[in-house]
Amino acid sequence: MEYRQWGRTGLKVSEVSLGTMAFGRWIDEERSIRVVDAALDAGINLIDTADVYGTGMDLGDPNRTGESETIVGRALRGRRDRVVLATKGFARVGTGVNDAGLSRYHLYRAVENSLRRLQTDYVDIYQVHQFDAATPLEETLGALDELVRQGKIRYIGCSNFAAWQIAKAHGISALRGWHRFEGVQPEYSLLSRGIERELVPFAVSEKVGILSYSPLGRGILTGKYREGEAPPADSRLAAGEKRLQLLLDSNPAYALVEAIRPLADRRGWTLAQLALAWVLSHSYISSAILGISKPEQIADLLRATVGRLSAEELADIDEASRRVGLFLP
Repeated sequence: MEYRQWGRTGLKVSEVSLGTMAFGRWIDEERSIRVVDAALDAGINLIDTADVYGTGMDLGDPNRTGESETIVGRALRGRRDRVVLATKGFARVGTGVNDAGLSRYHLYRAVENSLRRLQTDYVDIYQVHQFDAATPLEETLGALDELVRQGKIRYIGCSNFAAWQIAKAHGISALRGWHRFEGVQPEYSLLSRGIERELVPFAVSEKVGILSYSPLGRGILTGKYREGEAPPADSRLAAGEKRLQLLLDSNPAYALVEAIRPLADRRGWTLAQLALAWVLSHSYISSAILGISKPEQIADLLRATVGRLSAEELADIDEASRRVGLFLP
């Protein structure tokens, strides 16, 4: 396992990290803990979760949240100091009028509840999950700065923010002498390359770390979904994940999978290994977050970390993407 610098900070994170959105939602606690065990054994030191991850995401029940954090907390008993632990807050986690958003009121409660579920005194990286247009950035950043100074958070970041939103936040933090967003967590894969337009150039310029999620295109780039065929019974699509279905409907996804298959075969890799290697071949990525649901998947996927794609191979992938009609920034 190789480790990369997270933005301008001195923090080192494994180039592949463990995402836990499936914990307590699609896989039970026993299997979730085995996934954590396998990840730590492989050298992964960053585990990413969120307060909203749980069965409520599929049931539409905001009271059914937090299962992932609870399982992660149990899995890390006695070895908390081995990981960089990241969680997020913003989403609705209750039916109360203030049970969502980035107000000082909600953030304080969200952080305390996350710490309790995670069975820890602090989180290493706390990320606001989305931009909240209803709350002044000054209020959000001020609350986060206070939580850092209280020792409950080590670093702050954001997820799903546009470049201009981070730039505005940085300006406020600089003016007030507050801690700034040191990283951003966007979606990035061969199927979702929108961040290359503005977010990546901004992040490189301002030394903002990028923890990218869904490097396998929510499983599409593994090749397990085939047009006109029922999805595998244990897959996220079979479980009814709406964002996955949207990605399949709005992209030439099936065509892209077939277009890059010969490139994977040439390397002796699976499609999933090629997709992960493509993300990791970009130096602006601090870590690619993998949503692993089976312990044995980790060793298989990490074969892609031993080599980088050449400039020629990256160009071939771009050409294949254009050929099937995928828009490139």
